[in-house]
Amino acid sequence: MTEPLTPPQRADLRTVAAMMIPASEEYKVPGADDAAKRVAAALDYLARLADGPLAALDAERREAVAREFRASGGVAAATLIRVVLQCYYRDDRVLRSLGLELRPPFPKGHILPDGDWSLLDPVKDRPARLRRAT
Repeated sequence: MTEPLTPPQRADLRTVAAMMIPASEEYKVPGADDAAKRVAAALDYLARLADGPLAALDAERREAVAREFRASGGVAAATLIRVVLQCYYRDDRVLRSLGLELRPPFPKGHILPDGDWSLLDPVKDRPARLRRAT
């Protein structure tokens, strides 16, 4: 089993995510680091519903807390559920069991409809944020 990320590793991951995709007030969108806040809020809310660690409950009580969480957790619950699903369906074992080819979507690619490439101009015009590989 893989060791959990250390606090400095988590902080670095959030920093890299924010550097790659920063929040935008202009477009009213969060940065790539935003989900971590919502995931933490969701886990805190789960602990409040469970009156302690969810993992410490018996199966019946755990299921009741999960139902209440899904019904009342709002955006934080939706974010946690989405993060878990996205990670799960990126696992090679899961993809294999579904009969899907184990590969990233690109460079082999999937067919996408043509779009307005000029929409990327503001991104391309921004100064580089990361150092180029040498």
